[in-house]
Amino acid sequence: MHDLRKQVLLESKKTTSRKAASRAHTPSGSKPTSPTHSRGGSAAPSRNVSDDESEPSEWGSNSIDDLLSEGGYDVPQDALTADLHLRIEQILDRKRSSVDGRELTLNAFTSDLIRHYAKPEIQSRMSDLLPAVLKSLKGGQSEREIALSLKAIALMIVTVPSDTIYDAVANPIKAAITDSQHPTVKVAAIHAMGVATFYGGASTEETEEIMDFLLEIVSSDGASIEEADNADCVTAALEEWGFLATQLDDMEDTTEPAMDTFVDQLDSSESRVQIAAGENIALLFEKSYTEAESDDESADEEEEEEARRAGGGTRMIKRYTVYRQQHNLMRQLEELTRASSKRMSKKDRKAIHNAFQDVLHTVEKPTRGPRYSTALDEDGREYGSRLRISIHGGGKMLIDKWWKLSRLNTLKRLLQGGFLTHYERNEVVFDSLPVIMEDDDGDEYD
Repeated sequence: MHDLRKQVLLESKKTTSRKAASRAHTPSGSKPTSPTHSRGGSAAPSRNVSDDESEPSEWGSNSIDDLLSEGGYDVPQDALTADLHLRIEQILDRKRSSVDGRELTLNAFTSDLIRHYAKPEIQSRMSDLLPAVLKSLKGGQSEREIALSLKAIALMIVTVPSDTIYDAVANPIKAAITDSQHPTVKVAAIHAMGVATFYGGASTEETEEIMDFLLEIVSSDGASIEEADNADCVTAALEEWGFLATQLDDMEDTTEPAMDTFVDQLDSSESRVQIAAGENIALLFEKSYTEAESDDESADEEEEEEARRAGGGTRMIKRYTVYRQQHNLMRQLEELTRASSKRMSKKDRKAIHNAFQDVLHTVEKPTRGPRYSTALDEDGREYGSRLRISIHGGGKMLIDKWWKLSRLNTLKRLLQGGFLTHYERNEVVFDSLPVIMEDDDGDEYD
């Protein structure tokens, strides 16, 4: 019966999980998923600054390698600055604008903010600019205008972070998540909410409230925001929940309900939902270990040595149990590392296998991070390889923790091909990933 249910789910192409399947005979008041999702902006940003340029790619639509390889835009700096000033004036002059004109302006504005670290230009106009963009969010007359306004808000916040901006944008963004008639707007709003909460000055309590809100979207398979079985909305909520979780030090009380939800989503028919849930599971296992205090009792000698090796020589201690049914979870993860279905594309099958090999390895050994593959050196000892990203000027960024990967994925969704530009020039982006740098010889340094 389980196999039959799985087959039905795969044929439905929805993100229905076990919990949703159990509700299958209960009438739902939620509206059906829209059969056609507008892409609001799927092409890569044009290298020429003009009104008719194609807009930046949709959040999460590109691989990290593709996005990082897009760096090094060849538009002259003075041209970008001049165009940005023009777009700001056009945004402020709303009375003379049309819907099409506002879409073009917001599109060009977000493209400029991606390519160029524009803190001086945005900071000096923020008091006028933010209310003007919020008008497009609250009263936008097209799906595209609203979605672009949400991305503009997120880009302004990461360009000029503030301890008070969350208060100004949280309610309008949340309203877009719950009330919009457009699925793509809801996805854009979920991502904007993550950025606003992280960089906009939200308190720990407010961050936890947003995480609860996102978790409800996931646990209801999107039904809580009237997008039942919408894989895009569920994936976005999973991704932003994980991103916000990287800010919290103590996750013990939050872990149990979150794990129940994420394990449930491992049965989703959508690979991106499964992977996002799996990465959050790995993150929660990682966060259950912290650096040892001087008065902490020694752990099992073998376990402590493993944790010390994976922690770069730092003694790590397990603080709490992440999941009571870990044996069942590991069996489920092992099945996903071998997942095979004629209904699954070769690309999705490879992504599932690679992702869950990492997740399974972390569940087994929580102090080891993502992209870890073991091999033997010439002395017969295990060593591992990590995700390394080349940085301009030499050296490489080492992503050796799940919290780093979560932050990296969020920033690359937002900044796309401009990620390296912001990483090198935008202090708040760099501080979000205080990673160990590695030179070309493999030597690590801070």
